[in-house]
Amino acid sequence: MMRNDRLGLYVHIPFCVRKCLYCDFLSHTATEKAIKKYCQTLVQEMVLWGGEQHIQGREVDTVFVGGGTPSLLSVEDIAPVLKGIYDNFSLAEDVEFTLECNPGTVTKEKLHCYRHYGVNRLSIGLQSANNRELEELGRIHTWEQFKETFTMAREVHFNNINIDVMAAIPEQTVESYDTTLQHVIDLEPEHISAYSLIIEEGTPYYERYAANPPVSEETDRHMYQLTGEKLAGAGYERYEISNYARDGYMCRHNVKYWRREAYLGLGPGAASFLYFDGVPVRFSNTRELEDYERQVKVGKMPIAEKETLATEEEMAEFMFLGLRCTKGVSKREFEAYFHKKMKDVYGNVIDELKGMDLLAEDRDCIALTPKGIDVSNVIFAKFI
Repeated sequence: MMRNDRLGLYVHIPFCVRKCLYCDFLSHTATEKAIKKYCQTLVQEMVLWGGEQHIQGREVDTVFVGGGTPSLLSVEDIAPVLKGIYDNFSLAEDVEFTLECNPGTVTKEKLHCYRHYGVNRLSIGLQSANNRELEELGRIHTWEQFKETFTMAREVHFNNINIDVMAAIPEQTVESYDTTLQHVIDLEPEHISAYSLIIEEGTPYYERYAANPPVSEETDRHMYQLTGEKLAGAGYERYEISNYARDGYMCRHNVKYWRREAYLGLGPGAASFLYFDGVPVRFSNTRELEDYERQVKVGKMPIAEKETLATEEEMAEFMFLGLRCTKGVSKREFEAYFHKKMKDVYGNVIDELKGMDLLAEDRDCIALTPKGIDVSNVIFAKFI
């Protein structure tokens, strides 16, 4: 299940037109010169990993180009990056190849370029169909620009599109959120990611809302429940706490994270999870752009943090990552991998949570109940 010969690849593009007020992702505003230098460095890092013995011979079956705003890059800048993926890694015939894009930065020329290099899935950041709410978030686009981007993507024959939607936005009401959901449903995307706004430390929103959240907990909960009901009614299956898909369109790359399958991250701050001679290792690149470029230039892997996981840490990850998926975690897979029964390790915790109607159990799987999904972070902490 977790250790296989296939590999996920994440490629980070750390540039935005401007940083949104709620965002704590690693991103920068940049000049064209800085972008070109970065793209050249990114391809150099691909070359380094392409020659690594632990990577050679492994098929890459998911690619995710994220950011930042990958669609900010010109065709001349993004094309060598996409080509570099093919030049240095062995991509599976059925590869899921996702690229994140934001309205206001997309052109038909760019979309044709993505298609040319095998991108077959787009993830478009909408967040809200209400222009006032978009402005409040610091987004650079309008609902009208989003629709134009979505229409262009369909015209260029992208038939696997995710739309990001956000709840609990400042000044947002249940009614305006309901309208956003309906507008998105009307577009019939294959996948919808629906998240509540999280106030992250170090962002402008943290200073503004850390002590006084923009919407009440009750309103946030109402929006959350509305999401599940409305999307289910429109034919979307919830397969993870915040992700919904039509049949056959769940994001295979993200599923790798939750199932602890191997993935490699490229670019500053990018995280990886690989098995070296059967030993699970988590590591991440330096977050500093200049340090990243300096190390890659001299042929050095830009790794800043590295952790070999103990068995207890692996078991905890198996539980709290796997429980994010609605199908839950498999007792059979747990025993096959760890050579211990799940109940022998976590029996007391599982029984306690079942007694509170937060977990459900059948012959093989343990999963969150609807009530458990509402307090999932509390449940996950029980396994750490």
